[in-house]
Amino acid sequence: MTLRLLQHRADDGRRRLILAEDADALFLSGPVSVLELAQAALAEGTSLADAARARRSGEAVDIDAELAAGRLLSAIDHPDPARVTLSGTGLTHLGSAEGRDAMHKAAASADRPTDSMRMFLEGVEGGKPPAGTVGQQPEWFYKGDGQHLVAPGAPLVSPGFAQDGGEEPELAGIYLIDGEGRPRRLGIALANEFSDHVTERHNYLWLAHSKLRPAALGAELLLGDPPADIRGASRIVRDGAVIWEKPFLTGEANMSHHIANLEAHHFKYPCFRRPGDVHVHFFGTATLSFADGIRTQAGDVFEIDARPFALPLRNPLAIAEAETVVVTPL
Repeated sequence: MTLRLLQHRADDGRRRLILAEDADALFLSGPVSVLELAQAALAEGTSLADAARARRSGEAVDIDAELAAGRLLSAIDHPDPARVTLSGTGLTHLGSAEGRDAMHKAAASADRPTDSMRMFLEGVEGGKPPAGTVGQQPEWFYKGDGQHLVAPGAPLVSPGFAQDGGEEPELAGIYLIDGEGRPRRLGIALANEFSDHVTERHNYLWLAHSKLRPAALGAELLLGDPPADIRGASRIVRDGAVIWEKPFLTGEANMSHHIANLEAHHFKYPCFRRPGDVHVHFFGTATLSFADGIRTQAGDVFEIDARPFALPLRNPLAIAEAETVVVTPL
């Protein structure tokens, strides 16, 4: 049994929540956003799932049709986008170092592994520590704030200065910091973390630049503990034809880190525990079309699907016009 929350916006702008349980989906009464429902659950001292079940209206909805009509929003948002932090971890999946290692090999000597491979191997050794102990810290990056969140079906816009725009199919943990400064995981969502791999390949110290891009978030917030083994596919569609496709494996059974270890190393920083803030934290991937020599172009559609999510995440690639920013004294 899988329980998912979805945010819906009607054509007139009116918002509602949907609770989907296996193949059934019902509109909810009351709160109109995941954030509002989560705040209500905190106030009531109940779980997000129980708060949602208590508000089922009985009005059925076809989530496939609503997705096709563009009425489903990202799994989380906030009235103030600046209160949303997007961040992520890399080299967290079994096999995830292969493409990255090849990308950086030219900058390393033959008798010494790249920093990417060293970080990956350290994660394999210490990323799943025994309960109550601190594990190896992962790679970490900042991706932006809520302005960078892209809804299902909306374009992923690569800036005019970018050298590449490539997909990164991932899971994202969704969190709300409660009134006592404690991170509360609301659930997980499918995500396309979207990065500039050519910029990263040029110099690993440019990783931070390559990650400051939009990210797409699926419509479904999967409630409860994440499944250990999640399998699906990542593909690129160009002019209606699939030009690249590869299995997408995630969940802890396919990772070199416990999700709890990734969370611990993100939220150990006090600045990430400000009450009322929302965090979207990307857990990494081992599947990249860039590693297979694919170069994306405007109009390509990224598509990610993986059970137990019922809906795919699709986003076309767009490229912004180049602009010149001039700083002037005041």
